[in-house]
Amino acid sequence: MARQVRMVRMLNKTWRVPAMIAALAATALNAQNASAAMNFCAAPAMQNSERTNADPGVKALVKMVQAHLNEQPKARATLHTEGTLPHQGIRDESEEAEKDLALMRDAALAWRATGNEAYLRLVDRFLFAWATTYQPSFNPIDETNFESLILAYDLTASALPVKTRNAANAFITKMVTGYIADIDKQKRPLTGTYRNNWQSHRIKLISMGAFTIDDRKLINAAQRLYVEHIGDNIAPDGSTVDFAERDALHYVTYDLQPLVTAALAARRHNRNWLAERAQSGATLAGALNWLTPYALGTRTHEEFVNSKVPFDASRREAGLPGFSGQWDPKNAAELFHLSARLDGRYTPIALRLAPTPPAWLAVCLPLPAR
Repeated sequence: MARQVRMVRMLNKTWRVPAMIAALAATALNAQNASAAMNFCAAPAMQNSERTNADPGVKALVKMVQAHLNEQPKARATLHTEGTLPHQGIRDESEEAEKDLALMRDAALAWRATGNEAYLRLVDRFLFAWATTYQPSFNPIDETNFESLILAYDLTASALPVKTRNAANAFITKMVTGYIADIDKQKRPLTGTYRNNWQSHRIKLISMGAFTIDDRKLINAAQRLYVEHIGDNIAPDGSTVDFAERDALHYVTYDLQPLVTAALAARRHNRNWLAERAQSGATLAGALNWLTPYALGTRTHEEFVNSKVPFDASRREAGLPGFSGQWDPKNAAELFHLSARLDGRYTPIALRLAPTPPAWLAVCLPLPAR
């Protein structure tokens, strides 16, 4: 009898094992699906050996976040800065609210660097507020700073409460699918703002979002639209549509920086978009190479002299810096620091323009030790 009882127990255990395995597998799959996948930053895993709290860049970033630790989100349903001068419309309120986006990104980086849960709670609070309040307008100039929200989610998703994770995932999905649908309904060949720097900012948001939520269909759309835009915007010699339209290197950097950011997101998935070639032969690398003599100061340029856009004259008349006079190469510092993370050839240029990159970039993507 005792032997039979033992056999029944063994059979019960045997039958339970597959069920337990299935349950564990389902749990792991759900956790995987709920987590961000881009891992934009070079060292996403939080381990004591990888923490670099002593680094000056980390210290500065953590100190800044600490000073804002008790702030509450200023999430708005709408933002609008594009085409406006300071104090026009809701520009001032929008710029003030957008500071939240950079703060949640920096708090996410501070949490990854230190493990301090207070920084994670800040990200949770701000991310949920924005994901459930803001309504995408699909104006890429108004929304370009949402790259910081995407990055904050990417850095913290696995540790966020389910409520926040689901809200952020749904928000990013809505934004990415909306931008793709907007582009795909346009007539080809693309013209106007679907060919210039606006499209670069669309491509950035689409790419960062698609890689973060790890949606194959959206990733493939991102790559397709990226290659199309390289062909539409960049000439085989590396010059851009924006330079021809605006006669300003200001807009060359504004055009290329989002594309470099998109390429960094792709690189984390082993895709080399820096060298991705359009049918015309144009590449992002070619555009960066075209800009390099100006960044090094061997060539100079008077800004906006022959711009075809009336708003540029309005900004010059309003006295906004950078809209008249000679272009300052330091304005390309962040662009080349980002580019250096794609290709070491750009590192000397980046360091010449700014020995220290922005704090968030130094923490997120430190340059290799020299």
